[in-house]
Amino acid sequence: MKTLEDRRAQLLARRSELETRLHDIDDELDAHQSKDWEELATEREGDEVLEGMGNAGNAELALIDAALKRIDSKEYGVCAKCGEAISEERLDLLPYTPLCRNCAA
Repeated sequence: MKTLEDRRAQLLARRSELETRLHDIDDELDAHQSKDWEELATEREGDEVLEGMGNAGNAELALIDAALKRIDSKEYGVCAKCGEAISEERLDLLPYTPLCRNCAA
């Protein structure tokens, strides 16, 4: 069973990893400046994929930040919908989840 400090460390590590990845995505998006139309079209297609990855990363960052706030307010591990405890197994898989398995379904 992980302690709240273990969970906090896990969330902070994932947050750091995501911030690095999002910074790399931003750098890649800013680097595309091709003058050739065909290359530019290919870059645009790649940009759409990178933007999707960036959006997903930003959404996960928001979930992580919310989970860290729940840790600070002593509400972490409690379902935001029904008030029941979230199982350790679920928190191991999704440490930022605000919902128990039943409410998430």
